[in-house]
Amino acid sequence: MELSQSKKEKNNKIIKMPKEGIKIPHTLVIIMAIILLVSIATYFVPGGAYKTVVNEAGKTIVVDGSFEYVKNQPQNLFKVLQSPIQGIVDGAEIIAFLFVVGGAFNLISATKSIDFGIIKVVNLFKGKEILLIPIITFIFSLGGAIFGMSEESVAFITILAPLALALGYDSIIAVAMTNLACTLGFSSAMLNPFTVGIAQSIAGLPMFSGIKYRTIIWFITTTIGTLFIMIYAIKVKKNPEISPVYESDQIKRNGINSVEGEQGDFTLAHKLILLTLAVSIGIIVWGVLQKGFWIPQIAAVFLCVGLISGIIGKLSTDEMANAFIEGAKGMIGPAIIIGFARGIMIVAENASIIDTILYNLSKLIGHLPPLLAAYLMFPIQMFINFFVNSGSSQAALTMPILAPLGDLVGISRQLTVLIYQFGDGFSNTIFPTSGVLMACLGIAGVPYTKWLKWIIPLQIILFVCCIGFITVASLIGWA
Repeated sequence: MELSQSKKEKNNKIIKMPKEGIKIPHTLVIIMAIILLVSIATYFVPGGAYKTVVNEAGKTIVVDGSFEYVKNQPQNLFKVLQSPIQGIVDGAEIIAFLFVVGGAFNLISATKSIDFGIIKVVNLFKGKEILLIPIITFIFSLGGAIFGMSEESVAFITILAPLALALGYDSIIAVAMTNLACTLGFSSAMLNPFTVGIAQSIAGLPMFSGIKYRTIIWFITTTIGTLFIMIYAIKVKKNPEISPVYESDQIKRNGINSVEGEQGDFTLAHKLILLTLAVSIGIIVWGVLQKGFWIPQIAAVFLCVGLISGIIGKLSTDEMANAFIEGAKGMIGPAIIIGFARGIMIVAENASIIDTILYNLSKLIGHLPPLLAAYLMFPIQMFINFFVNSGSSQAALTMPILAPLGDLVGISRQLTVLIYQFGDGFSNTIFPTSGVLMACLGIAGVPYTKWLKWIIPLQIILFVCCIGFITVASLIGWA
């Protein structure tokens, strides 16, 4: 037995050595470095601004050809130090959402209802756990493709994170099946009103035209993403220690395993709590689609479910309060990172350099052959997405400029919209300025740097695929 233990320790060392050799700085360190780089750029990049107008749909868009240079406003060190604080203030809504959801979910978890429900699902899929991954991934991707599902993934990850662990996978799989899946659909959407709808209306195209080619792209990218997740899941299932979050997941997994021996205690109260949670998810989806629910409303639903769960689970008021606070505490790190990440955009906005960068990039495209210009528009759109993370806002900022520019160089407006989709969407799984991504990682307990290392290979594959889709669309004259 001692020999076996010694061998296990040796194997652990072999697994961990590569990780120690490639030490990635803390997420906060990376974000602060980017803030400093952007602040240095404000001393060299001149200020500039486009004029804006409100179109027939009530959206504020920029006027093509209206760019003017304005007085530069370099951001000194004192202003730079203020940007993360302002970022926390500006990101108060998503940060408050994190605290409420984290607290409410911990309150629900305190009743052990989710643990017992997960055990039932695990037993149901015993020996065929891998089947859950394509089912869940395609459902979430379809949600992103049809109605722009994105923020809702934060709500679902509270359920799927412990489920993934119970199935023998890790927390990265949980984020992949929710946030990544939504992003795959969002990026190649055929009906998303917040991206395709707005972009096509600005470009003067029939609403949701080109749906057949977009559907093919959606299916291919979602299939690639699903296979990537499944291959990783199979590896983790065979050897859990290869997971970048193995140590932290073990603590969570032990909590689930401790409940497994109490299967006989799956009471009516537990079932009622799970039913309440399922109904709440339905209310959130309905509210987003029909009533325009946003972060405050979704958080309110979760808070309500948390309180109802505590009452049904017969927790005392003090137990409910302590569980809520403990859950909210776990969101402090992600909340700070979200605020600091917003500081990057604040520095660039205060210096008025975003429009200047966009203007000069558009001038560069105008002198290139059609296909090469189309290729370049893709990373440009990704670059803009780093600073302007809202899909609808990005459409309003770039489409009035890039659509007519595409006409001049021979790129169809339909292809311009597709390039915008690609640039706006896929990169949301790697940029720390994405509040939804950071919220999902925070709730799942996955460090951003470890997620980034895991997702980069898929991003490279998707980037190459997008270049292929752009090439085909250009060659067949897709319009």
